[in-house]
Amino acid sequence: MKPTFYLTTPIYYVNDVPHIGHAYTTVAADVLARYKRLMGYDVYFLTGSDEHGQKVEKAATTAGETPLELADRVVKRFQALWDRLGISRNDFIRTTQERHKRGVSQIFKDILDSGDIYLGEYEDWYCTPCETFWTETQLIDGRCPDCNRPVEKLKEESYFFRMSKYQEQLLAHIEANPDFIQPKSKRNEIISFVKEGLRDLSVSRTTFSWGIPVPGNDRHIIYVWFDALTNYITALGFPDKTGNYGRYWPVDVQLIGKDILRFHAVYWPTFLMAAGLPLPKKVFAHGWWTVEGQKMSKSLQNVVEPNMLIDKYGVDAVRYFLLREVPFGLDGDFSHSALINRINSDLANDVGNLLSRSTAMAVKYFDGVLHSPSSLTEIDIALKQRTEEMVTTVEKLMDELAFSKTLQAIWEVISAGNKYIDDTAPWTLAKDPANNERLATVMYCLLESQRIVHCLLSSFLPSTAQKALASLGSSDAVSKDVLAWGGLQAGTKIIKAEALFPRIEE
Repeated sequence: MKPTFYLTTPIYYVNDVPHIGHAYTTVAADVLARYKRLMGYDVYFLTGSDEHGQKVEKAATTAGETPLELADRVVKRFQALWDRLGISRNDFIRTTQERHKRGVSQIFKDILDSGDIYLGEYEDWYCTPCETFWTETQLIDGRCPDCNRPVEKLKEESYFFRMSKYQEQLLAHIEANPDFIQPKSKRNEIISFVKEGLRDLSVSRTTFSWGIPVPGNDRHIIYVWFDALTNYITALGFPDKTGNYGRYWPVDVQLIGKDILRFHAVYWPTFLMAAGLPLPKKVFAHGWWTVEGQKMSKSLQNVVEPNMLIDKYGVDAVRYFLLREVPFGLDGDFSHSALINRINSDLANDVGNLLSRSTAMAVKYFDGVLHSPSSLTEIDIALKQRTEEMVTTVEKLMDELAFSKTLQAIWEVISAGNKYIDDTAPWTLAKDPANNERLATVMYCLLESQRIVHCLLSSFLPSTAQKALASLGSSDAVSKDVLAWGGLQAGTKIIKAEALFPRIEE
């Protein structure tokens, strides 16, 4: 039996068009999913769409369509973008699907029956764009503290979840599980938020109808966050606890943007505690992207549209930039010049140039047929050891979700490969047939190091790695066995590689 690995992205709200932030989370999750599959895990990778709530109802009315028509239209955009970005998802959950509604109704009913959801009355300031109630003291200049838009006073009958009851239990869980909320700065933020005191949470609305009705009282619609968060178990077949739920829950990693941390690190675990279900092993909140130093916003018209980036620079270049430019967990700044710089220096010059130089020499000196290496000299052993150490380093860094550092570690071996060519000077060896055996060993070490590099890069740059491995006469990276030195066999046919990444003139 393979060990299992379950990871999720947030489900994206259909009142939005896909932007670079959505792409960032989803590409990061895809890289982790591909890497874990390579390492021999049975991976379940979930993404999806959040389709209920007042915002969607309002937007649909404005557009003259039903909420479901709006959702159907926008969901296609997300799914098409994920296909273009090579997202290897196992499932795409929509909150309008019957399997989801069934699970949400069940968990709500379970908590209601246990007495942790009760009927009361609610009066506070409500922000429709954020679907959030705020107290008077939380408002900033009478406006929503999150989005700075106007709020309205609402008084309505509401079901409440006894979140206050779980304050100490949640704190104890966070203390006992240091990895539960990552990075550390976000963990500290949540601890201080919980210590300030948890209030009971309003978990139903009566002012609109687009959502899942409260079991036994259909005047009430289940609060959109209670509905949305439950997708992580309904996609696995909950309330049926056999099958995928039994196999994959609790989730190993939930990747989210830092703006929705409180929902995932406070609301979600307390809902699960109340339902008697296991908690996620890790919630990791990454940073935000600014654009040329400014916050991304529709009003500034600076929202970076991923399809446009793919058209201009190619899928793998975009995937590489997103995960290399900024340490995962910190905020980053997007600019076209930074992206072009990464393509020209890291992708065209370093990895692309190394492969085309190496394969060209193999074709020139040995008609593209690989020979067995003879005994390795000190310089060969150094390259072999660096390559093997990289495999170990990458495993550690990927467990920490340190994508940028992982790529850095791989690039150090790429640089070592370029230096190895300069130090061994194959063109000089080729001048004297007496050096043929030495030349064959140099070519073997050079190409074998790159084979392992591209097996690891297959998680980050899937189509590039596939092309590179094909030119090295090697099949795709499918299991961790391919990461061991010595995979290239004598007699393998090497083909001169085309430029993996053409340089871009600004």
